[in-house]
Amino acid sequence: MPQLFPTNPSATMVIRHVTPDIVTMSLPFSRFGRLQFGGRGTLVKLATGSLAVFSPVTLTPEVRETVESLGGNVKYIAAPDIEHHLHLTPWKQAYPEAEILAPEGLYEKRQSNPDFQDTPFSHVFKKGDQLPRSISKEFDAEFDSEYVYGHGSRELVFLHKPTRTVIEADLLFNLPAKEQYSQSSEAPTNFLTRLIMPLMSTKPPATWQRRFAWYILSAQDRAAFTESIKRIDQWDFDRLIPCHGDTIETGSKGVFRDVMAWHLDQKNR
Repeated sequence: MPQLFPTNPSATMVIRHVTPDIVTMSLPFSRFGRLQFGGRGTLVKLATGSLAVFSPVTLTPEVRETVESLGGNVKYIAAPDIEHHLHLTPWKQAYPEAEILAPEGLYEKRQSNPDFQDTPFSHVFKKGDQLPRSISKEFDAEFDSEYVYGHGSRELVFLHKPTRTVIEADLLFNLPAKEQYSQSSEAPTNFLTRLIMPLMSTKPPATWQRRFAWYILSAQDRAAFTESIKRIDQWDFDRLIPCHGDTIETGSKGVFRDVMAWHLDQKNR
């Protein structure tokens, strides 16, 4: 199996307070061991003191210290799609009271790996769920969610309403992954990464990522994907934290609309 994450995550991870209550944990990640996408987990402290972690990364001593500095009460662990799940079990073992949020199909996928088997899921997002979905009173008070089941990886996208921050995995990319490789001896772009960079760049007019979203990401069910994009577009957000590439600190609504322009076009293509 190709090396996805660095063997020394403590040395290469960047832990950063995006806001007083949001912390990102960024580190190198290579898709197929070759494409330098970068990886990122996000911790959010709710007003109640509970913590939610999205796309959890390696639970290093430094990450544990960060969790403790935020009160230590990890209540929610979110796998934002069927690919971003490798560290769910260590987090659940460390914080057994936490509830796992995940899309349908992921639990079944994990049963083939003895290291992942039987880790319980508390909230499974399904295609036929009644909207709006509800997780708990405290979670619903701060987060909106969208299950983009038309995406090939079955994306869960979250809006942290108090900070107008969208947290997502593979819906929108923002390469190069400068922050995620900033503590690594590797440059954020090797030859292969540079070749696919246009597909994952938000640089205006983001034509190639727009095509990528239309022809690849939404190919499984374009109509459902489009409906999800239109619902997300109704959210009030300014910051976007992707798993792959740099955080868009402000102006992300415009970036989102640029990348998803063909889905937001009422005429469609």
